[in-house]
Amino acid sequence: MEIIIGLSCLLVASVGVIIVQANRISKIKLAKLKSETIIKEANRQADKLLKDSRYQAEKESKNAMRRADDDIAFKKRQLKEIESEVNQKKQRINQQRKEVEGLQAQFEEKLAGVKELRDKQQDVLNELFKKLETVASLTQEEAERSLLSHVEMVAKKRAGLLIKQTEAQARKVAKQKSTEIVLEAIQKLGVETVSSNTTSVVSLPDDEMKGRIIGKEGRNIRAFETASGVDVVIDDTPNGVILSCFDPIRRETARIALDKLVNDGRINPARIEDALTKADEEIQAVIKQKGEQAADVLGLEFDPYIVEMLGRLNYRTSYGQNILDHSIECAKIAGIIADRLRVDVELAKRGAVLHDIGKAIDFVQEGSHDDLGAEICRKYGESNEVINCIMAHHEDEEPDTVEAIIVKVADALSSARPGARKESVELYLKRLENLEKIALEFDGVDKVYAIQAGREVRVLVRPEDVSDDGVHKLSQDIAERIEREMDYPGEVRVNLVRETRAVSIAH
Repeated sequence: MEIIIGLSCLLVASVGVIIVQANRISKIKLAKLKSETIIKEANRQADKLLKDSRYQAEKESKNAMRRADDDIAFKKRQLKEIESEVNQKKQRINQQRKEVEGLQAQFEEKLAGVKELRDKQQDVLNELFKKLETVASLTQEEAERSLLSHVEMVAKKRAGLLIKQTEAQARKVAKQKSTEIVLEAIQKLGVETVSSNTTSVVSLPDDEMKGRIIGKEGRNIRAFETASGVDVVIDDTPNGVILSCFDPIRRETARIALDKLVNDGRINPARIEDALTKADEEIQAVIKQKGEQAADVLGLEFDPYIVEMLGRLNYRTSYGQNILDHSIECAKIAGIIADRLRVDVELAKRGAVLHDIGKAIDFVQEGSHDDLGAEICRKYGESNEVINCIMAHHEDEEPDTVEAIIVKVADALSSARPGARKESVELYLKRLENLEKIALEFDGVDKVYAIQAGREVRVLVRPEDVSDDGVHKLSQDIAERIEREMDYPGEVRVNLVRETRAVSIAH
């Protein structure tokens, strides 16, 4: 039974396998049939595409060949036209060449004629020179030198007259214009003249106060001089003592302190130190206030250190002129002139107010006030143009801008106006002596007189050494040397006089 069942199962399994295998074979045949159909269709479409491509390629090839033929024909026509033009140009060039050769032949013929005429002319001139040498008893070289000397003399005379006329006209126009600008600047500016000295006087209620200032065995005056660095001069001056010091700020600090001590009446070393400390604080406040006021008046902004330096100028003088007032005055004049000339007004004012900033420290630090001022401004952010204004106002550098020249002019105007400065007798006499010495060093000068407080130099020349035509040039040379070698306020006029006298005696 079990064998029958096993055989039945084996049979069923075999039948199933056969059925599955038959289905698989059927699917394989169906897939093969489909693939053959697809391949045939693909081959058919490929043949069609190939035919279409060949037709399109043949068509485009024919079109390209037709266009190429058209282009070749067009180029051939152009080439024929160009060949025709070239042939015509060759004909014209050949014609022009023939004409040029003809003109060259004519030119050479004329040139030969000119050379022949020149040779004849030279022969005639040589013959004339020989006759002139015989008549005038001069060789050709001597005659040429005489002629050149005469021409040189005439040229110098004409040049002198031309220089004189041109300079006169230029001076007339420049003087008129500059006078207008300077007068406008001065009219718009009104300042007081304040002169300061290197000493300060403290008023006393009576002469008994001098004894208190001196103190027992000179204790108070020694303490005051030691703490302040100022010399106290007590002499026969009634109701007053003199404070002397090269440092104007220390001198002013000592003056305020001593004035407080005198008003208080109690004078001793402790009170002296306290008074000096308070006076120094007051001075520093005044310095800051003066610097800020100067900046505000001019409408400018500066670094705080430069503002402090401006304030210190309030206690610095030059020939009795307060430097801070002088700097503000210069800035105002420079601003007005710059506005009229339509240049940078702010640069002109800035350079003018800072041109003497170095004088705030030149009495405690080595160096000229120009170099010290330039160093300060360079350190605290001022421009190169401002530094050039500072260095150029005493000609330590050449002015690079119009504003630098304006600063120099404003400085001269502020310094030279009447009453602005005072000069010592020694310096005044030395300046007059130098003026006369410079003029006497020129050839042909006989006598020199410096007159009108050194604003005019009258020069008398020897008429046999200096001609009328050379007078103007000599005066110009003297003026240029004075301007180059001397420092003076305002201007110096050189008045040159040439006089010829004829004296006869009747008996």
